Amino acid sequence: MNLLDRYIFKSVLGTCTAAVGMFAFVVALPNVIRDLMGPLLAGQIPFGTFVVLVALLFPFAISFALPMGVLTGVLLTLGRLAADSEITAMRASGISLTRMALPVLGFGTLGAAAALYVNFEAMPRARTHYHRTLADTLRANPLSFIVPKTFIREFQGTVLFVGEREGSVLRDIWLWELDAQKRVRRLLRAKSGRLEYDEATNSLMPTLVQAKVEERSAENPEDFSRSPLAPSFEKAERVPIPLGDNFAPEEVRRKPKHMTYAELRVELARLARETPAAVDEAASQASEHLQAKIVFHEKYNFALAVFSFALLGIPLGITVSRRETSANLGIALLLVLGYYILTMMIKWLDHLPELRPELLIWAPNLLFIALGIRLLRRIEQC
Repeated sequence: MNLLDRYIFKSVLGTCTAAVGMFAFVVALPNVIRDLMGPLLAGQIPFGTFVVLVALLFPFAISFALPMGVLTGVLLTLGRLAADSEITAMRASGISLTRMALPVLGFGTLGAAAALYVNFEAMPRARTHYHRTLADTLRANPLSFIVPKTFIREFQGTVLFVGEREGSVLRDIWLWELDAQKRVRRLLRAKSGRLEYDEATNSLMPTLVQAKVEERSAENPEDFSRSPLAPSFEKAERVPIPLGDNFAPEEVRRKPKHMTYAELRVELARLARETPAAVDEAASQASEHLQAKIVFHEKYNFALAVFSFALLGIPLGITVSRRETSANLGIALLLVLGYYILTMMIKWLDHLPELRPELLIWAPNLLFIALGIRLLRRIEQC
């Protein structure tokens, strides 16, 4: 049996590795194109930094690709074994289906352990390093993100346009400050200026020369019935352009989903220990505490999904579409899509703490495990 176990394990390992790699590439590619390809082509980040940033995106992609890849790999491998009558030959030799499934379940257990490490350690550390690298690139050369004759929208609440750039001097500067609804509340235009990075406020600080400012009503910026205030001045300093979370320095507190296991436990203890002074602060802290608990259980939940998908893939791979690789891939995608939809629906209950969404988030996994066991028993009895 050791030889047979190794054969099944190696077959599942090879197919699952290829499937995880494919799904990780699919998950990471939109992020690379949206966030990194433009700055690379515009010369905002050097090629070496681009390669590092792309590599740092893959732990995040793998955290989503592992469950999908394992299910796809198990379906394809067992489907091939069933199509080649190898499953029939094993059962004719007196080997039960449950016994044949042990190498796959062992692989699923190892995959779940790997997912735990990725979700709680590798992915948070990679995301932290990713943001830190972007921030270091900006601090080293703030002007690298300024591309002449281009609307720059990467900055939080600000759109910037520069007509020309000569060294550190910018000419024909347009700066639109937006409100929470993305409406223009202030427009600044300057003949020239310089740009510096202020680490204390995580902002770019332009010094504008021969500038003109147009301010709109804070309550209704789109009310054009009132004439805007439009004073002119020779020089204006300290007009901050906030950079947001993507360029946040290392000391900025991260979101729970980007925390390691130890950091998340400390955050949960802090939220449970602190006593808010006001009623509105208590509600906000209770919501923040619930969000952190949901993230904590979700990371465990996604790791267990690797095992539950491996278990469910055993009976499905043997009985469904034995000779249709594309059909097996379609089944995998539908199951994964259903799993993530159920998980998202439960996360939407974060405003109803009495329903315990942090515990309900385990329901899709338990459902898939129960379904896998039931199907496996039915096939065993055939």
